[in-house]
Amino acid sequence: MGSRLPPAALTLKQFLVRQQVLGLYRKILRSVRQIPDAADQRYMQEWAREEFRRNKGATEEIAIRMMITHGQRQLQELERALHLAKS
Repeated sequence: MGSRLPPAALTLKQFLVRQQVLGLYRKILRSVRQIPDAADQRYMQEWAREEFRRNKGATEEIAIRMMITHGQRQLQELERALHLAKS
């Protein structure tokens, strides 16, 4: 049995960035739920989950900020496409 160290406490900056990432993730999944086709909806959910999972270990602040910006742009594109599909 190995001893486990408690997780390191996050700095305020890390905490705020983490909250921003989680908020973006929730917004993406909420938008994906609006996709009418069930197969497309599942595909997009898996895509989003995999993207966030793949980048989970990122620690470099600049890289994380770039990923957040990229995710926000993709969310805007998805919302625009959903809006166009409804009209």
